[in-house]
Amino acid sequence: MEVLRPQLIKIGGRVYRKNPIQEQTYQHEEEDDDYYQGLMECAEEPCETYEVVQTPQGFRCTVKAPSLLYNLICFDTSNYCGFQKIALDDQNIYTRRPKHIVGKRGDTRKKLEVETKTSISIPKPGQEGEIVITGQHRSGVISARTRIDVLLLTFRRKQPFTHFLAFFLNEAEVQERFLKFQEEVLEKCSMDHGVDSSIFQNPKKLHLTIGMLVLLSEQEIQQTCEMLQQCKEEFIDDISGGKPLEVEMAGIEYMNDDPGMVDVLYAKVHMKDGSNRLQELVDRVLERFQASGLIVKEWNSVKLHATVMNTLFRKDPNAEGRYNLYTADGKYIFKERESFDGRNILKAFHLYSQSIPGKPL
Repeated sequence: MEVLRPQLIKIGGRVYRKNPIQEQTYQHEEEDDDYYQGLMECAEEPCETYEVVQTPQGFRCTVKAPSLLYNLICFDTSNYCGFQKIALDDQNIYTRRPKHIVGKRGDTRKKLEVETKTSISIPKPGQEGEIVITGQHRSGVISARTRIDVLLLTFRRKQPFTHFLAFFLNEAEVQERFLKFQEEVLEKCSMDHGVDSSIFQNPKKLHLTIGMLVLLSEQEIQQTCEMLQQCKEEFIDDISGGKPLEVEMAGIEYMNDDPGMVDVLYAKVHMKDGSNRLQELVDRVLERFQASGLIVKEWNSVKLHATVMNTLFRKDPNAEGRYNLYTADGKYIFKERESFDGRNILKAFHLYSQSIPGKPL
């Protein structure tokens, strides 16, 4: 865990710091059973922002979650099959359901019920619905709800990204100038270590990313579409004045701190009129999606950039945005990649610039 930037989990209006778990690489799956035991330590403090209803039998609270995630609470590993395939937007997403997440014979659910003195009702496999928590004590219901939220959020963070929010910067003129940039870089710098045509962005895919999402059901996809429409009606039109925004890609920069060992080179993006409207717009969209839980809060502001070179493309042209490069406890997942020497590129093309015609948002 980064000492100065620990992982934070936002649940029901409260922010929890997730304590690091001392882990080792296990050789056998049987040794992983207690993996999630430490997750619950950060969820003991009751949260008053949940909607808990008093009933004649006690108290009741519900949790909305995609049916895929029900397996975290109640999956019986006696019929463990390893992987589940989900199709979303013509993508095949494989999610592993290991024992250390669900517990043997549904032990995770039983443990939650015993420790919080509650009863947890979960829809049957394949059915969408709500997880219902009931109990005699309000504090117990809240504790169970908080623990389930931590469990679901942690699992979601470990999944590959399925979608992303972005503005495309692939106008025909921009593509032509980008190809010219690629041609000149290869002409002047192809002898530099790691520089070749395979690491350049596909000009048709030039974009400005707002945030990455893990959407696990058709309902979440629909929720995302509705939220984008709400953003447009509530503040995007006001910020843009109802007119297209014209932006400019000006200057190139690299992600890491060594220009001789670069993995990602990007073009900086800003409003051509010098205003802060684009930054304000994307930050408010990000904030809205973070508040909904569809985007995990990592940063407070969007870094306005368009990736032009990425060493992940060397092995997979579609790699950008596919991988969640951080584990649930904030550790960086190393992806084998060959960095390139970007020093000559930075010297020769630091003034690289091109305008992007505005279009309605």
